[in-house]
Order: sequence, then structure tokens, then C-alpha cells
Amino acid sequence: MQKGVITKGIGGFYYVDTGEELYMCRARGKFRIKNITPLIGDHVEFEGDPLSLQGYIIDISERKNQLIRPTVANIDQIVIVFAAKKPDINLTLMQKFLVYSEYKKLNAVVCINKIDLDEEKDYMEVTEMLESIPYQVMITSAKTDIGIDRLEEILKDRISVFAGPSGTGKSSLLNCIQPGLKLKTGDISKKVERGTHTTRHAELIKLKKGGMVADTPGFTSFDIGELELSKLEDCFPEFKKHKQCYFQNCMHDKEPLCGIRDAAAEGKINKTRYDFYISLLRDLKSMRRF
Repeated sequence: MQKGVITKGIGGFYYVDTGEELYMCRARGKFRIKNITPLIGDHVEFEGDPLSLQGYIIDISERKNQLIRPTVANIDQIVIVFAAKKPDINLTLMQKFLVYSEYKKLNAVVCINKIDLDEEKDYMEVTEMLESIPYQVMITSAKTDIGIDRLEEILKDRISVFAGPSGTGKSSLLNCIQPGLKLKTGDISKKVERGTHTTRHAELIKLKKGGMVADTPGFTSFDIGELELSKLEDCFPEFKKHKQCYFQNCMHDKEPLCGIRDAAAEGKINKTRYDFYISLLRDLKSMRRF
């Protein structure tokens, strides 16, 4: 029996990296019976033929985490990539990614790319808000190599996933870090200022300086339906030091003597963040009614 990590899955075949060889494997029928689908990032045991480099996956180890979209398991950190310009930063979508990262207990790094296109440096306002929470923020330009060395260091010896909408330069950044990858990059639609989908499947890529990163299809929507209402406030780390509420089950909306709402009114919590929390809270409450 051999062990490895699934790095890619296409058409029912799973590519398993042992650290020395790459095997093309199928999954045993028992996984289909149990409704288990192997994911990239899965640690597996398999029976393989060293001559043909083909085999069958026998067992999948317990996952420490799992994302639904992008579909990947056992990651250490999520790098959330947005462009400073073309397309402009979608702050609502960015915050949804951050909330989801907190919900999944993932270390989140925000990467604002294409800063060479933002001559007015409008991205700085978003950067200051994120760093006040605090989140780690990377400022990069795949075109001019700004911030690439620092990004490379953050990826070293970690399993990372790149996430974010299409057209923000995720594949371009990976090509800068490891030029030999030659990942496809897409143009921005002038009509809607969105990127074209260039990554057709999720794949875990080994980096020469250590670590692995998942290059995943970009997407512009986000399903918050799986969030638990009772855990929503935990997805806003800046709330923790201001949670001096009179009611133990305070939802920080219309309740009296609420420490979170008072902190937002006094500017101790960013108003954009608090307003986004309230919007999510009410959306989730509305969803739970049906």
C-alpha cells in the first residue's frame, strides 16, 4: 500500500503525488456507494503499479477541513485575491470570503493585485480597513513584480488555496512565482469588467521553494446558506474585544445595551464591517424562515 496526496481530478481519474512519482488512479466503488468523492488535497492510500504509474485509491484519511467552492481539502491558508482596478474591488464579495474563511477556521490572507493600474491608490482605503481588523494584506502587481517575493514567502511550506473572482490575476501571480507553470490567463470583458474563466479545474501545484497551492476556477458568486446564525458574530474577529452586551444571546442588531453596536457608533468598529454584519444577519434570518 502506498500513500500520497491528490493533486488533480479529471474525468474520474485522480492524480496522486507520492513525493517521488505521480500516479493516475481511479477510486474504488465503495466510495461511490458511501457517496464519498475524493477531493484535491486528500491524503490517500492506494495500490499502484510502479511500471504503468496507475492504481486504485483504497482509503481516504480524515479531512482537517473542506471547502465547498472551491472544492479542496486539508488546506492551511486561503489567499483571497482581488484586483485594485479592472475589475474594481467588490468589497461585499471580499467580506463574504473573509466571513467564510473565519467560519471554516482558515488563516486568511488578502492579496490586492494589479496596483499598477490604480494610480490614485484607491485600494489603500480597503487595505487600512482590513489591517485594522487585523488581516494580513499583500499588495502585488503581477505585471511589475511588486510584492511577488513576499507572496512567495507566505506560500512556502504551506498548502494554500487561491480564491476570488475571475480576472483578478490569480494565475498571473502563480506564473510570476513559478514561471514554468505557464498557467492560462484571460482578458477582462470591457462590457462587464469581469474576467474570463481560464482555470477549468482545480489542481494542487507543487512550488519549487516549498508548499503547494491550488489553482481553482474563479467565481463571482458566494453561497452563505451554510453559515450558522449563532456563529455569525464569530466570523467578525474585531467584535470579540467589544462584546460587552447586557443580553447573553445578543445578536447586536436592535437589542438594547449592545457593546458591539455601541462600538460601531463610536467608530471603534468599522461602520462598513458592522453594516455588512447586519446585512448578513438579516439575510440569514430571512432564509431560516422558509
